[in-house]
Amino acid sequence: MKPLPANRNRCSRETDVKADTRHLAMPFFGDAHRALGEQLAAWVPAQQVDESDDRRACKEWVRLLGDGGWLRYCVPASAGGAMDKLDSRALVILRETLAFHSPLADFAFAMQGLGSGAITLAGTPAQQAAYLPAVARGDKIAAFALSEPDAGSDAGAMTTSADPSDGGWALNGSKTWISNGDIADFYVTFAKTDREAGTRGITAFIVDAGNLGLDSSEHIAVMAPHPLATLKFAHCRLPGEAQLGALNGGFKLAMQTLDIFRASVAAAALGMARRALAEAVRFSRERKMFGQTLADFQLTQAKIGEMAALIDAAALLTYRAAWLRDDSEASGAGKRVTAEAAMAKMTATENAQRVIDMALQMHGGLGVKVGTKVESLYRDIRSLRIYEGATEVQQLIIGKAVLQS
Repeated sequence: MKPLPANRNRCSRETDVKADTRHLAMPFFGDAHRALGEQLAAWVPAQQVDESDDRRACKEWVRLLGDGGWLRYCVPASAGGAMDKLDSRALVILRETLAFHSPLADFAFAMQGLGSGAITLAGTPAQQAAYLPAVARGDKIAAFALSEPDAGSDAGAMTTSADPSDGGWALNGSKTWISNGDIADFYVTFAKTDREAGTRGITAFIVDAGNLGLDSSEHIAVMAPHPLATLKFAHCRLPGEAQLGALNGGFKLAMQTLDIFRASVAAAALGMARRALAEAVRFSRERKMFGQTLADFQLTQAKIGEMAALIDAAALLTYRAAWLRDDSEASGAGKRVTAEAAMAKMTATENAQRVIDMALQMHGGLGVKVGTKVESLYRDIRSLRIYEGATEVQQLIIGKAVLQS
């Protein structure tokens, strides 16, 4: 990946804008969640990370988040985690707060959870012991490898295959758009073990970065720099114990993992939207026009009111989805909240795009100046409407759920 021009170098403390934590008072959260949010909001601004090199910066964020104890929320207490089980509300608070300050910090945190989530759900005791404590400390960087060049939303179309070989498996094919590609220490990888069975023929595997036959050197440059790569498997041999979960149960495992983290994608969008609103409010109060400030104009007030309403609407759906999943886990009901998470992800990412666009417009020419916060947010938010299920996929999930109810 080509280095960014010097004026696009970004770090986590670009301004003195403070995160607003009043939303933590909402009834979806308990006292422990509120304390978590307040502590993280105080911790993040003190961290200094030069984000001009996204790969180096992502590694640095993993180290800082590990040292700070925040990655312990990515794994259960049995593996060194902070809580008994993965807690969706904690994940939502963490991602929203991190994204407010640095979308790359949020990315680093999220991938530790998503990349190890399937091991938490289906790993053997040996697999969990080998990977999860290291993820919580920041000693191992995790990745989740599901998408392929011709199999994104349609996972059943994947062609990467795993065939029995010498008591283990031989992996062949490719994965693309893989977050943490070429910096991860391991990849939870999904492959066809029954080529004719569609999504019912997929199995998950843990592939260590050093495995012979794995090439992760093809980097992908995107508009908001993040460490992405294409993975190529050529007779990549795995031991039998690399299989994760049930044979041909990989698709269900992938969906269960995404269910946990989809609401947290919505939270990341919320964090970016809240930052855009804070930047708009500050700018409107400072910008002098025609003998008064921009904030004095009714059109400005109306836009800020619309932005605030869009954020709160998305927040309610996001917090509801996280609360419903945690409540289901606590009660033992095991009820999936796929539709509710889809509503949250769709609404929060789409609303955040609108809020950030309005904040940029309010900044006028400064809004498109490379290096300003609203300009970087405009690039950062765009991918959230695509990854972990594009908006159109979320619409289908919600529509099917309504028709089946």
